[in-house]
Amino acid sequence: MTIKPLFDKVVVKTVEAEETTKSGIILTASAKEKPEIAEVVAVGPGGKVDGIDVEMFVRVGDKVITAKYAGTEVKVDGVEYSIVRQSDILAVVE
Repeated sequence: MTIKPLFDKVVVKTVEAEETTKSGIILTASAKEKPEIAEVVAVGPGGKVDGIDVEMFVRVGDKVITAKYAGTEVKVDGVEYSIVRQSDILAVVE
């Protein structure tokens, strides 16, 4: 099954957080922060949203930083995705 977002929505898959710090300390599950970097999996067509023309700037494969608790989490075929508005994407990581 695939997800096809509508309007200004973007489907992202969270990039897994590192299990150890740079200094070699292993993090437990409770010590990990929710990762904010995600990979764009699908992009909606844009168009008119709330009477305003929206142009989509992100592309499939882009690594992005999203707002911490933005979007709706869904699970498809055992894989977790988030569906966010393009306006919830704060930056593209290059």
